[in-house]
Amino acid sequence: MPLPDLYIFFGLIATGKSTVAQAWANRNNLAYYNSDVVRKELAGLSPQTPQRDASDQGIYTSEFTARTYAALLERAEQDISRGRGVVLDASYQRKTDRDQVRMLAQRLDVRLYCILCVCPEEEMKRRMAQRALDPLAVSDGRWEIYLKQKERFEAPDELGPDQLIILSTDLPVDTVLDQLSSVLETQP
Repeated sequence: MPLPDLYIFFGLIATGKSTVAQAWANRNNLAYYNSDVVRKELAGLSPQTPQRDASDQGIYTSEFTARTYAALLERAEQDISRGRGVVLDASYQRKTDRDQVRMLAQRLDVRLYCILCVCPEEEMKRRMAQRALDPLAVSDGRWEIYLKQKERFEAPDELGPDQLIILSTDLPVDTVLDQLSSVLETQP
């Protein structure tokens, strides 16, 4: 039986990473964990409960983010140990957070695919405006939070070309998934 794979879909807010990550998990029958959902679960909130905290406050402090990322790793480890592949969906802005995922993959001896989701800022603005009108939206990402994220996002220079896939997410989801499948087929 082949070992399960671990995928992280990461990047700035409104790049489409959650949409693509969840669709990838569904298409490939993988466990899927979204940092916004896990963060709110840890806080005892329903996923759709809006949190209008400013960046770095409330459930968005660095301490709460560390708790959230630790919970993501715990859930991934449980699924992988049962033989199921996992998709983790979070911004993973910092190298140290990505390193934790890399260490887990190494320890469990599974292949890690790091997928950086990107799209034009105009599309990100449009998505944030659309999300603000959606009562079922889970993400609390807003333009001012994006600007702070953009300022402190650490480029994934620690990832070699065989570890990093940069995925443009401004096309229809099925097209993006097909592009990702094509890229992964060429991976050693």
